[in-house]
Amino acid sequence: MFTTSKPLISVYGATSKQGRSVAVTLLESGRFRVRAITRNRASNEARSLERLGAEIATVPAGLGHRRELVAAFTGADGVFLMTPPVTPGEALEFALGKELADAALQAGVGHIVFSTLENVKELTNGKKHAPHFTNKALVAEYIRSLPVSHPFVMLAFFYTNFLEYYVPQREGGKLLMPIYLPEDFQAPFVDPVTATGPAVLEMFSNPGLYHGRALPLVGDIISPREMVQTFRRVTGVEAEYRNAYSRDGLLHHFPNFAASGLLVDELVGMVEYAVEYGYFAKDRDLEWSRRTNAASLNWEQFLIATGWRGEHRSFAP
Repeated sequence: MFTTSKPLISVYGATSKQGRSVAVTLLESGRFRVRAITRNRASNEARSLERLGAEIATVPAGLGHRRELVAAFTGADGVFLMTPPVTPGEALEFALGKELADAALQAGVGHIVFSTLENVKELTNGKKHAPHFTNKALVAEYIRSLPVSHPFVMLAFFYTNFLEYYVPQREGGKLLMPIYLPEDFQAPFVDPVTATGPAVLEMFSNPGLYHGRALPLVGDIISPREMVQTFRRVTGVEAEYRNAYSRDGLLHHFPNFAASGLLVDELVGMVEYAVEYGYFAKDRDLEWSRRTNAASLNWEQFLIATGWRGEHRSFAP
């Protein structure tokens, strides 16, 4: 358990969608101090966190910065860790996750919350290829071997993917919405910007309750057909589903992805895994995040809250 009245939490990747959600939520709770770790303290996002009361620590991105990480974690009661996107096919994510965890242990941190996903290689007996899932699962497995408190969050598909990466396309007066799932497949989705922080706050507030548990963050379980229908109803914009589930469909609607065959392999492997095996393992508690956070956004609430009408939006720090 924490030993001070206002513990310090170091947040790695504090200007990312997940990291900023955690940092802001912890600060606004009034129960924690926050050290926001970023590669660029001059960014608008870092300055915003500093105005909210966060201490800013600078650590370069990528591997090989153990000394800086230990310094950024020293004095912290807990850390929130995530592995940012890396080049598909490179075996960097596990190495980075291990370096983060080892630095936290060396710094004397007692509580680690890590953002993980399922081990796709294990669950599919190697039939599906989604290393950005499996590598996070391997990091979580490593953290389980360490003498620290260690709960895990597992985020569903991001609503924000459609705003950033799979952006709808206009054709005449109609919006075409290419979605990477079959039209009637019920899939879990979440808003990482608003859901991550409350879940991590709950875990740091009750560390003994969540030790060793991996808990999904889900805002809605919804099909692409229902997503498009809801989008039309909320926005008044005429929109139609387009199938980007298959490799051919993905590349037809998003030809720029073809520049990286490894990325395409990973995206196709990820969605095939989700459809054929289920995004989450069958024993996961899919209602946990909605029970603990009544403000968790379903798809309709996300559309209303963001005012999104199909345009591209960037969340890059």
